[in-house]
Amino acid sequence: MSVATPEQYFSDFSAALRYWRGKRGYSQLRLSTDSGISQRHISFLESGRSQPSRELILKLGVVLDIPLRERNVMLLAAGFAPAYQERKMDDPELHAVKQALDFMLAQQAPYPALVVDRLWNLVMFNDPAAGFMKWLLDMPPDAPIPRDGSVNVLKLMMAPDGVRQYVRNEQDVGADLLHWIQREAMSDGPGSEATALLAELTALAGLDGAPPAPNLDRRALPFLPMQISKDGVELNLFTTITTLGTPHDVTVHELRLESFFPADEASAAWFRERGYLKHGLAA
Repeated sequence: MSVATPEQYFSDFSAALRYWRGKRGYSQLRLSTDSGISQRHISFLESGRSQPSRELILKLGVVLDIPLRERNVMLLAAGFAPAYQERKMDDPELHAVKQALDFMLAQQAPYPALVVDRLWNLVMFNDPAAGFMKWLLDMPPDAPIPRDGSVNVLKLMMAPDGVRQYVRNEQDVGADLLHWIQREAMSDGPGSEATALLAELTALAGLDGAPPAPNLDRRALPFLPMQISKDGVELNLFTTITTLGTPHDVTVHELRLESFFPADEASAAWFRERGYLKHGLAA
């Protein structure tokens, strides 16, 4: 089982608890009320005067809606074994999950869909997504696309010589993409992989500080379209993000299914005419 070590994020449990209570905007009184733990005990936990039990840490994790990975970190920081496993996607115990994702990916055809982890590393995708990526990146039709998480979708999007060069509204799209990983960085805490990735992406975007706020005033549509222009083709798309409910595994908790939909009939026709279902492009 792969888990983060506590020193990656926090020096001890007290620091972790103070961080998460602050991030969620909880006072000690509110946390006491919602968790059923006395305010005095919470104060002692945060000052290091009291040590938590394993059950108390798990209770606080639920109340503060702490991601499963970070609940493991808090347990480790307090000297306990992790509570949530982190499996590989090829683990037999995740077979049913993979089947469900395969089904959803297939149902999305002829439109693209892909599965990423919390850092937007590519894990799974359907044939339309493979063909779409190869077209955008000028890859040969038979070129393989790794499914081992070595391809980062956000890096492909944000790199100046990547997909970004074909996105007409790249500033708006880039701001939204950066805010996804900024949220992960805020959840993970200081010194995390997500924080490092955010710094790398903001550098790729040519930004010196935090990502800009998305411009909501200019939008006429109820969603952010991705306007792509390449090889004389004009596409208007939008996406949805799906997560798996009631996860008890770190990997499952962090999976995201991103589905692409056409925002107009011309874009829908372009994908239908590509014939991914008929020809089964190599992935």
